[in-house]
This record gives sequence, C-alpha cells and structure tokens, in this order.
Amino acid sequence: MTTFTIPIHNIKNAPTTIPVNCASSDLISRDQLLSFPAFQTWLSTLQHSLARQRYPTHEFHREPYALRKIDIQAVDRWGGRIGFLKLVADVSNDAGESFPGSIFLRGGSVGMLVSTVLEERKEEKTEKVNKSQLILQPDDIPSGSEKDKRAIMTIQPRIPAGSLEFPEIPAGMLDNSGTFAGRAASEIYEETGLSIPQNELVDMTSLALTSLQSRDNKNGPAEEPEEEELQKGVYPSPGGSDEFIPLFLYQKRMSREDIDALQGRLTGNRDEQEKITLKLVPLEDLWKEGLRDGKTLAAWALYQGLKQEGKI
Repeated sequence: MTTFTIPIHNIKNAPTTIPVNCASSDLISRDQLLSFPAFQTWLSTLQHSLARQRYPTHEFHREPYALRKIDIQAVDRWGGRIGFLKLVADVSNDAGESFPGSIFLRGGSVGMLVSTVLEERKEEKTEKVNKSQLILQPDDIPSGSEKDKRAIMTIQPRIPAGSLEFPEIPAGMLDNSGTFAGRAASEIYEETGLSIPQNELVDMTSLALTSLQSRDNKNGPAEEPEEEELQKGVYPSPGGSDEFIPLFLYQKRMSREDIDALQGRLTGNRDEQEKITLKLVPLEDLWKEGLRDGKTLAAWALYQGLKQEGKI
C-alpha cells in the first residue's frame, strides 16, 4: 500500500489535506488522480455540499460531516487513460457517524431521445431530401401532432447487466473534449448514422431544471443562500456511482422509406467493440419498450413533462 495527500476544502471551506491510500504503489499517482475529470467533478461537488453545513438551517449543522480519507481500490485504463475508478470515501462527523462511501467513478454520459415523424409524400413530388437537415412538417399532419412519431432505440450487449440484447435510447460516455451537446450529436451519428446539427438538439434536463428554478423563485427566497451544485443531468445510481446523464431530444422529419431503412440496421463503432442493432418503436410505447433502462424512462418522463408545460 502507498499513501499521498491531496488538498481539499471541508466544512468551513478552509483548505486542508486528506490522505489517499492506494492498494498498490503502481495503481495511480497523485497527479493522475487530480487530473482525472470524473474525480475532479466528484470532489468539487462533494466539497461544495459539505461547505453548506455551515449554515444554521442545515440539517447537519450541529454535527457536520467531513471528508477524512480516500481509499483507492481499483483503476481501469483505456489506452493509457483512466476510464473507471473504484474508491471508498470516509465521510464522517466527530460523533463517529458516517455515510456509505463506496463509489464507482466513471464521469458523465449523454442520452438522446431521437424521434422521427413520417413524411407522407405524394407521387408527383420528386424533389430529393437531404437527410442531414430538418424537413418541415407536411400539410397532412397537424402542427404539434404526436401522430406517427417513432423513437429510435439501440439493441446491444450490456455485459454488466448480463444481457446480449439490451434495449435503450442512444447513449455514450463523455470524453475529455467537446460539449455535452457535441458528444450527443457524435453518439447519434455513431449509433444511428444520422448527422445531427448540434444546435438542433434540445437539452431536456436543462429545460426541466430551468422550469423548476422558475417555480421556486416564485415561491419566495430560499431559506439558505445557496443550493448544492449537482451536475445538470439525471443520476441513475447515486447510491454507488457518480455517473450523471444530460438527456437530449432531437426530432427529425423523414420519409417512410428512410424510416423503414433504419429498422434493424447494424451500427456502432467497431473500434470500441460496439455491435448495435437499431429498433424503431412508436413513441407512445417507448416507456414499455425501454422499461428496464433508467435513462430511457427518464427521457420519456422529461419529454412528457416538458410537452405538458409547452416547453417543447
């Protein structure tokens, strides 16, 4: 075992250091840990939450908790860079009370709800359609109608779930470059073959948070001067992982022939060992088709809620 220290800000936002214990000397260095984006985000978020205990209205103000040490258990690397990190964080108070701190660090992901609308074309229309651009809704479908919408799902192996045919909306992990929307557009292309202009993606998570904040502001000032700085995404497993997923929406007009061509298409980045089959389902059935996948259900709920409020 080897130990080094890292700087942190605890309860009163005062700088201090805590020990980091590694299971072996070659597991990870101090510089590697501090430069891992997922660790940076997790540590910053936790420190901000701990600092909020200084307010008398906070539930833990009398017996505040602090991050006291970190034990690094395992590191997975992809091509030399850190992919996954398993650690145990000791977050406890002076009374000896502690919170469960076994954490699987993997960073953020993105999820995309991609829906299509059938474009009914008359025989006399011969103009060609560029698949990469938005097509206006045809006259025979009322504006704002949900009729004939299809959601794109991916069917692929998910070994952690013990499945070779797991249904879910298109999704992917974030890397160290680009924006959430940029990564979402990239994942849509990799998993479906559809080229999506980044500025046409709708960030449903941010829209919902904005709606929530507007409601809270109408209810008067909060009792505390600040809130926790969680990431703008859905946390599918906050009891064991830092993963957060911003959920995006993209709606595209396509001909019936183009939609039929997507059904069952084999896609995925073979260099990343992806083997994906596309499945198009009626949008109203998405919650049933993807009921085992948390991000799919979250995307469905956000879509329905934002639609109800007239946000999309």
